[in-house]
Amino acid sequence: MKQRIYHNYQSLLKIISAKNPLVVCKNSAQNTYIYHDLKKKYPHLVIFNEYSSNPLYEEVLKGIKKFKDNNCDFLISIGGGSAIDVAKTIKAFLKLDPNENYLNQKIIKSQIKHLSVPTTAGTGSESTSFAVIYYQNTKKSIADASLLPNYVFLEPKFLTSLPLDQKKSTLLDALCQALESYLSVNATLESQKYAQKAAKIILTNYEAYLNNDEKANAKMLEAANLSGKAICISKTTAAHALSYKLTSLYHIPHGYAVSLCFPHIWLYMNENVKDNDQLKNIFHKINTFFKAKNYLETYQKFMEILAKLELKTTGIINEKDLDVLVNSVNIERLKNNPVPLDQKTIKKIYEKLL
Repeated sequence: MKQRIYHNYQSLLKIISAKNPLVVCKNSAQNTYIYHDLKKKYPHLVIFNEYSSNPLYEEVLKGIKKFKDNNCDFLISIGGGSAIDVAKTIKAFLKLDPNENYLNQKIIKSQIKHLSVPTTAGTGSESTSFAVIYYQNTKKSIADASLLPNYVFLEPKFLTSLPLDQKKSTLLDALCQALESYLSVNATLESQKYAQKAAKIILTNYEAYLNNDEKANAKMLEAANLSGKAICISKTTAAHALSYKLTSLYHIPHGYAVSLCFPHIWLYMNENVKDNDQLKNIFHKINTFFKAKNYLETYQKFMEILAKLELKTTGIINEKDLDVLVNSVNIERLKNNPVPLDQKTIKKIYEKLL
């Protein structure tokens, strides 16, 4: 499915053909001009905001009910990755049997259109054909080509009011997505082109972005979008695989959780790359993103970024949870990693985070 990206609001309004849209957004998104204009156009638009930052299966069920009960005919998501993923998942489940667990059914393509308006620069979810929700405290990925939003509106003004910690965590998510995508076993020349551009934009602009520079805001929104395009092709790798339980168990923000894992995995991969010249060249290319001479310098520069951001978490990684963490790792994501990680290695990486 071809996606249309808009930067001009008036052009966007012309393509929305709906009678009764469901708008997936939190209260903060209702302060945006696009929401107010939609409200004028659709006085009786339906709002769904009963979802958390890490959306739950049960919350999506409420969204489906609201969509059907109000005879909605269009989906609009305004917000970060959570809002966009909830809207995608509602669309994924709409035509399935409500008497069975939706996660056990094959997605049936829906003709319902989806407009995505990202208000954060991180997940790039507006450019991917998969969504993440949690079921019984376990991360589940829903994927289908039909889930790629039909329309996207990119407005850097929406980033100016984001809480600083959220900006920090989401930029780390976009950066790690770009790096992981570049080295994924599923990488293509197209995905690496997106990933390389995204990583370079982030590393060049993140400090100005945190200071709310207008041009940097636009650049970071572009970078997040590019990182989403990259992982839509290649998928993410080990750093994401190890991060999910850190978020669900200790409530560490997703982007921060991934960034805690990535540098240790980076060291391990470089030290165990063996005689794979092609992979060595890929690792070398990533060093150039950081303007580093070797992988140790890349590691150091990555750690310096983390230190500079001064992100903190209320959760404390506990040694008694090590086995839980190791057994929680997403095997599918590990298959995308260019250097295999066994359980012993995964445990050692978690131990470094204690």
